[in-house]
Amino acid sequence: MADFFDNYLNIKKIIESKREYKQQMARVEALPEDYRYVFKKIQSHMWMFVAGSGYDMMEIHYGLIELFEAGAADGKHVLEITGEDVAAFCDELLRSASTYTENWREALNRDILKKFGKGRDAK
Repeated sequence: MADFFDNYLNIKKIIESKREYKQQMARVEALPEDYRYVFKKIQSHMWMFVAGSGYDMMEIHYGLIELFEAGAADGKHVLEITGEDVAAFCDELLRSASTYTENWREALNRDILKKFGKGRDAK
């Protein structure tokens, strides 16, 4: 319950997160157009899967921004960074985040094991 209050009702944390987010987006706006476009598409895609407060997404954004800044500085095209399968690139980024799909998988397993229990013979 303490996590709930800390993540959802902590006004100071919410304000700080909004400030950080605005700083992140200012860095994104400084990227070349192709990097900005891909970042925003990736960001939009990933937000569909993130569970909980989303604070873990801030760390993912920082890493992605740094990766894109380095790629742009090296003169690379954005797809040289992400590869052509950008969805797979997103999947890799989301491995460190709490996602709804993870929650759904856990719920599926929990519900079935609750009904049939561990160690029972399957028929």
